[in-house]
Amino acid sequence: MNKNSIPAEAEETAVAVLGWLANEPDMLGRFLALSGTRPDQLRQAVGDPSFLAGMLDFLMAHEPSLMAFCESTGIKPETVVSASHHYTGPSLGSGEY
Repeated sequence: MNKNSIPAEAEETAVAVLGWLANEPDMLGRFLALSGTRPDQLRQAVGDPSFLAGMLDFLMAHEPSLMAFCESTGIKPETVVSASHHYTGPSLGSGEY
């Protein structure tokens, strides 16, 4: 995969996570409560990289949810991590700073 495909893949992954959350009302409700986002703000929030980063981090913070998402969508956990790094940037522990 070349570097130019990473943003597109990250966006596709974030959209897939949002779609999955939309079909998991309890998880979506918990995410919205933790993020402070109202349901009527979702359309605007999707364009905000910080919102997408938070959504991906929310999913990755609970391994059973991450694995349920991956099983449901066929997206690998590594792809979710890569998408998160796209939106948050490398961390000190990543070796990429």
